[in-house]
Amino acid sequence: MKALMFRLTSQWTFIRVFYLLTGLFIASQAFIEKQWFGVLFGTYFFSMGLFAFGCASGACFSGACEKPTVNKAD
Repeated sequence: MKALMFRLTSQWTFIRVFYLLTGLFIASQAFIEKQWFGVLFGTYFFSMGLFAFGCASGACFSGACEKPTVNKAD
């Protein structure tokens, strides 16, 4: 539960806010127009912004996005 609260309350970046607002806009407009696939599409982007999915949102919580550094001198 603490990890979820940490994701929701920290490391907010411009791209996370952008995903959140864009997803909310897409989902709400699709709902108004009764385009149910669009609601799913918008909800996906909204949840990406809210929960910081993956590295695309600028928050690698699992550390799986980090690449090892390679020393070319060796």
